[in-house]
Amino acid sequence: MKSLRFISAQALVSNAQLARKSLSSVAHNLFPLLFKASYLLEQGEVIHDLVENWPLADFNIGKLLGTTVDYQEDISSRSCCVCLESCLAGLRDYVLNCSLPYSKRLKVVDLTGIKDVEVQLCKCKKTLGRWARTELLSKLCFELLVEMQRLQFNPCIFDIAIDILIDLFVTERNYELVVQALLMRCHCPLKIRCVAFRADSLTLQKLFYIIKLTDPSSLRKLEVVHNIRLEMEHLEVLFNNIHFPLLTSLTLPARAFNVQQFAAEDEPILLTIGEKMSQMTQLTELSLAFSTLTGKIRKLLSPLKTPLKLLDVSNCALNHADMAYLANSLHSNHLEVLDLSGHNVADLYPSTFFKLLSHCSHTLKSLILEECNIQDIHVNMLILGLIPCRKLQEFKFLGNPLSSRALKCLFNVFSDLPKLKYIEFPVPRDCYPNHVTYPIDDAELSKFDHQKYESISEELNDILLHANREDIKASTPLFGGYDAAIQETGNELGAYLLKSFKDTLENFNKALQEMN
Repeated sequence: MKSLRFISAQALVSNAQLARKSLSSVAHNLFPLLFKASYLLEQGEVIHDLVENWPLADFNIGKLLGTTVDYQEDISSRSCCVCLESCLAGLRDYVLNCSLPYSKRLKVVDLTGIKDVEVQLCKCKKTLGRWARTELLSKLCFELLVEMQRLQFNPCIFDIAIDILIDLFVTERNYELVVQALLMRCHCPLKIRCVAFRADSLTLQKLFYIIKLTDPSSLRKLEVVHNIRLEMEHLEVLFNNIHFPLLTSLTLPARAFNVQQFAAEDEPILLTIGEKMSQMTQLTELSLAFSTLTGKIRKLLSPLKTPLKLLDVSNCALNHADMAYLANSLHSNHLEVLDLSGHNVADLYPSTFFKLLSHCSHTLKSLILEECNIQDIHVNMLILGLIPCRKLQEFKFLGNPLSSRALKCLFNVFSDLPKLKYIEFPVPRDCYPNHVTYPIDDAELSKFDHQKYESISEELNDILLHANREDIKASTPLFGGYDAAIQETGNELGAYLLKSFKDTLENFNKALQEMN
C-alpha cells in the first residue's frame, strides 16, 4: 500500500521536466522517497539527476528499493536496464558536477542489493544483469578517469573518494576492462570494492591475477564455475598464496576434486586444502557439485571450525562412509540448504540419510534431491523424513521415478509444512512410455504425454488449494530452474565450450601424428 507521500512523489516524478527543475528545492530526506518512486515509474532522467545531486552520505540500492514505510513492496528484483544505467551515469556525473550548492557527502554506494530474477516487471523488459553491471561500472570508471584528465585540476573532483560495493562477474569477454578498472582504482574517485566475485571462462593465470586485484582480504563470496579448469593442485596453490579471512561462501567448478585419479602424493594436498579452509573462520556455504569425493568428504570438511549452513555435494559419488560422516558431523545440526542430488539415498544408505535429515530438520530451509532414484516404495520413508522439517521453504526432487499416486501422497504432506513456498516435482513416471529408464537423458526428457501431465499437475495443485495453500508454487522445469548468470552469459559459455572441444581435437590429432 502506498502512503500519501509516495503518491505525491509519483505525481511529481511522472513529470520528468518539472521534477528535474524542482530538485534544488527538495528537502534532502525526500531524495530516497523520490528515487524509489522514479525507479517504479522508470523515469531514467529523474533517476540520473537524483543520483547526480545525491545529498546523503550513503546510497544503498537494496534498502532504497526494498520495503519502506511509504511503499511496502520490495522492487529490488527489478534489474531494469533503463533505471540502472541512469543510476550509474548519475554517479559518474556526481563526481564531475562542481556546481552543487552543498558539500558532497556521499562516501558509500552499495549495489549488492539488486536481485536478478527470471520475470521482470519493468516496462522496458530489458535487464542489466550482474555481468552487464560489472562491465558498465568498469567502463564508467575508466571514462571518468579520461574525463578528469581532460578537465583542468579541480580539488572538488580529485578529493572525492566513494566506495562502490558490488558483486563482480568476470568472463573472458569483460576481463580486460575489469582489470583496467581495478588497477586504476587508487586514482579513480569511484573505488570498486568487490563483495562477491564470480568467474567463468577464464584461464587459471587470469583467474589468479584478477582475484588478487579484487582485494581478497575483504571478499565475502567466491564462485569459480563451469569453464575454469581449476583442479585440486591449483586450488592448493590459490589457497597457499591468497588468503580469504572474511569469505562466507565458496563455490568450486565441476571436477575440482577427482579421487578416482588420486595418487599417494595427492592425500597431503587434500589435507592442506581442508586446513586452509579451516582458516576461513566465517565460511558457512560450500558448493562442490560434480566433484568426485568418494570416501574423502571427512578429510575435506572435518577441519572446518565453523558449521556449514549450505552444503552442495550433488553428483559427488558419496559412499556410505561419507554419508555417515555428514550425519554425525557438527554441520548436520546447522544446515539450512542441502543438495544431495545424484545419490541413491533411499537404497544405498537409507538409515544414515534419514539420520542426517533428522539432525538438520530444525534448521533446514531448502532440500534438493534430484535424480536420487526415489521410487514409490520409498515415499513413506521420505514422508517420515520430511514431516519434522517445519522450516522447509523449498523442496526440489526432479528426475525421480515417481508415479502420480506417489506424488499425490507427497503433496498432501507438503500442505502441512507451514513454511513451504516452492516445489519442483518430476513428470510422473506414468506419463512416460514404459521403455524409458532413469535417469532420463535429455533427448527423452520431453517425450511424455503432455496432456496427461497437465491433468495430473492440476490435481496436485488442487490438493494444495483445498488445503488453503495457494502460497505454494509447484512446477516442473524440465531442464532445471532459472539461472540468471547462465542466461546472461550463455552464448559466451557455449562458444568457450566449442573452442575447448576444438583445441582438444587438435591436440588429439597432433598426438596421433607424432605416434605415426
